[in-house]
Amino acid sequence: MKQSRRKYIIKFTAVVMAAVFFTTGCKIKLNEHARTKFVLTTGFDKDEVFRIDKTSCRLPEIMVYLTNTKNQYEQALGSQIWQTSYKGETLEENVKETVLARIARIKAMNLLAAKYGMTLSEEELGDARTAAKQYYESLNDRERELLKVDEKLLCAMYEEYALSGKVYDYLIADINPEISDDEARTITVQHVLIKTYTQNEAGEYVPYSEEAKREAYQRAREVLKLARAGEEFAGLAATYSEDSNSTYSFGKGTMEAAFEEAAFNLGTDEISGIVESEHGYHIIKCISTFDRDETDRNKVKIVEQRRKEVFNEEYSGFVEGLTRSLNEKLWASVGFIEDEQVTTSTFFDVYHEVFP
Repeated sequence: MKQSRRKYIIKFTAVVMAAVFFTTGCKIKLNEHARTKFVLTTGFDKDEVFRIDKTSCRLPEIMVYLTNTKNQYEQALGSQIWQTSYKGETLEENVKETVLARIARIKAMNLLAAKYGMTLSEEELGDARTAAKQYYESLNDRERELLKVDEKLLCAMYEEYALSGKVYDYLIADINPEISDDEARTITVQHVLIKTYTQNEAGEYVPYSEEAKREAYQRAREVLKLARAGEEFAGLAATYSEDSNSTYSFGKGTMEAAFEEAAFNLGTDEISGIVESEHGYHIIKCISTFDRDETDRNKVKIVEQRRKEVFNEEYSGFVEGLTRSLNEKLWASVGFIEDEQVTTSTFFDVYHEVFP
């Protein structure tokens, strides 16, 4: 029982810290000397899911985020998506943890805003009321019943969402680095992939046996021979590649290291040797060594990434000093609402419509 309690406390701390890099997909390791204070999960209110310092999150807030996220996934990918798992974790579990991280980040960012004395303007508070009214009116009776929300709670949620964005904008306002063409250079390549893995019924990746891997390598050699003999590369990709996408445009730091290094070392129309990645064997052809439009777009992405790094440095230092605790019993009971009448998915869309 103690092990279970400790697991939840540590996991929640990791979730809060992982939320530092929620928008970038990166993760942070906890410093063993950080001023992290672990608190046993006692004394919670009935529907209180977690606390971060003086702020807390209630179950209806979690359910609004979780339900909207679930329904967005289903609208985009179909309800069968929940049968997917990776490394023993179901997609539902993954989405649940992502929602926890997202809300924890917003709560912590509101505390950071308080540190800087930041609040919403009267106009922004009015926008929050407008968004809450619009979203609440979009809910049917069954959704209101199961989510257990009213306009007052939704307004508070939109206020927190808006203030988290406001403090982010404040902290990155003066970050405008100069990005060179070389740093942002984007290339376009085509490739043929011969996989060295399969997927089991649970959707988990299973590496090929050594024999199957040798056979895959032999197929890659045959494709390379055809490519160097002058066969049309796009035709080879259509015939032999096990990747549904044969053409990629990308900058540095976005692809697997071996693939990226080989691709960036090619000249226009040049073909690589066999390149091995965790996905399999690749034969790469360079279509363009410099794409002006994509490079300019990549500069914008790099600037935004630098801004996130500056913000995350400030945010992570702030969060490390906060007391945080998770109501593990309540959190373990949280799951998707399975009701055909519950289809709401516009909570975040309404925010972006109402707030400029």
